[in-house]
Amino acid sequence: MKSYIISNSKSNPFLKTLYLRIFLFFLLIQIRSCFSSSPAPFILPLKTQILRSPSKLQFQHNVSLIVSLTVGTPPQNVSMVLDTGSELSWVHCNQTTRNNQPDPTIFNPNQSTSYKPIPCFSPTCVNKTQDFPIPPSCDSDNLCHATLSYADASSSDGNLASDTFHLGSSGNISGLVFGCMDSIFSSNADEDSKTTGLMGMNRGSLSFVSQMGFPKFSYCISGSDFSGLLLLGDSNVTWLTPLNYTPLVQISRPLPYFDRVAYTVQLQGIKVSGKLLPIPKSVLVPDHTGAGQTMVDSGTQFTFLLGPVYNILRREFLNQTAGVLRVLDDPNFVFQGAMDLCYRVPLGKTRLPNLPSVSLVFTGAEMVVSGDRVLYRVPGETRGNDSVWCLSFGNSDLLGVEAYVIGHHHQQNMWMEFDLEKSRIGLAQVRCDLARQRFGVGL
Repeated sequence: MKSYIISNSKSNPFLKTLYLRIFLFFLLIQIRSCFSSSPAPFILPLKTQILRSPSKLQFQHNVSLIVSLTVGTPPQNVSMVLDTGSELSWVHCNQTTRNNQPDPTIFNPNQSTSYKPIPCFSPTCVNKTQDFPIPPSCDSDNLCHATLSYADASSSDGNLASDTFHLGSSGNISGLVFGCMDSIFSSNADEDSKTTGLMGMNRGSLSFVSQMGFPKFSYCISGSDFSGLLLLGDSNVTWLTPLNYTPLVQISRPLPYFDRVAYTVQLQGIKVSGKLLPIPKSVLVPDHTGAGQTMVDSGTQFTFLLGPVYNILRREFLNQTAGVLRVLDDPNFVFQGAMDLCYRVPLGKTRLPNLPSVSLVFTGAEMVVSGDRVLYRVPGETRGNDSVWCLSFGNSDLLGVEAYVIGHHHQQNMWMEFDLEKSRIGLAQVRCDLARQRFGVGL
């Protein structure tokens, strides 16, 4: 029909020009949609696991969010910690076998025909690693060598490489750059075998989500069985509660204590049972060095506040739980080196009393921490016939960290959306176990 109209418009130059412009307009829309279309969304199950994983904070053991997938050709099984606070994804590599059998917990690059090391003078090594905390170097084979170090004195190093990542039945991603770490050090050699890989999900150019080109990703962690899901791409679900969005804070100039590729939001205040605490606004914004940013970090378990703010929260929570909870009177006990407000709860008690809620107030959104999530039972710690529970907020000053860190313990039963395209984070309370069922994950 279109060709008929255009052919019959020869007698009318105006109509010919009009139809031609309409034709070109729709053609341009089609071309743009082809080039701007995002990858189809992927859904992966999440699980929690207590292990020794490299931590930005000084933790010996941490509950981490684990994603399982396969890498290489033919595929090899790997497990990776989901970490929105890191850029480079990496796996534990070893080019040898044990008793002539491959180690199922370690990736062997020699067994993958699609594995390709990255030369140190390549554009990837030179131009896309500028946000690495430690700049990469050249090894003796002129390959791009990366070193990662953590606050708990653990470290890992190895070469950058690319390979094919298989996301279950969702599809394959070829040529994804990651770290093949063949040297991993920790202060506890017995725990080295438990070290898993890491899926870097921050806004850096070499993060997993940036390389895949997704405009957004989401995750949801159940508060009951501690399982969850990771959604790469747009959810496009009608049943999801409308999200409240808070914009990402971005500072273009480099500052010594500001992570420019982290998911930084603006913490406006803190409430305890609806009471807004008297916190000066000046301590909630980054200073001239970048210290004091607020980062949403799925690779950290708990939430940590700078000393002055933590002390204000500690005092108010202590006041509101007076006569309700029995304080642990042990000044020498500080859980995880940063959590010093702890309580004694009888071992036979199946439920905690009603606890004050703690709300983190951001620009445009609020994260409410209530119920058992406000406290955390310390594994294996008892006093007589009592278990030990600690306030699940810690003092980051005691860890030498110049930032506020929002950990995944307080993101349970929250739909967390990281919108890279619009530079914002969306959140809403939701039953994450039901969300898994809706998506058919883990069934």
